Amino acid sequence: MPILLARVDERLIHGVVVTDWFSHLKPKRFMVVDDVLSQDESLKRTMRMAKPSGTGMSIINTQTAIENFKAGKYDNHGVLLLVKSPATLIELKKGGVDIPLVDIGIIFPGENKERVSKYVALSSQDKADIKELQNLGLKVVLQYLPNDAEQPIDDFIK
Repeated sequence: MPILLARVDERLIHGVVVTDWFSHLKPKRFMVVDDVLSQDESLKRTMRMAKPSGTGMSIINTQTAIENFKAGKYDNHGVLLLVKSPATLIELKKGGVDIPLVDIGIIFPGENKERVSKYVALSSQDKADIKELQNLGLKVVLQYLPNDAEQPIDDFIK
């Protein structure tokens, strides 16, 4: 299975991801799927500097990710998939991408968001998107670090 974990993390590539999650999952590739970031060459260069040596990194838009997975481009890779929003995962799943597990890692507080844990604040749209992911058959958990217990997202949203 190409995707080891799909993580919703507004920080995308940062210390926790490249140390803790990398050590735990041992992916061959980090994949950031973001339609805006994928067009910003300066930010992409900066993000690539943060990845561990010897690992690949893709920073691509949603449609390219769908096409690449369908073409089997990552079949021999273990991929840690990183997105900023649950909505991106809905598009990927509906596009035929096999996602084994969704981890809600970091979603920053903001206007009209309810803090549900130390690192996660959800808007009503985020909650609806998470419910849709579940309706699409995906297991969704909240887990900041790999050695933290997986907590079912239903413990945090009703």
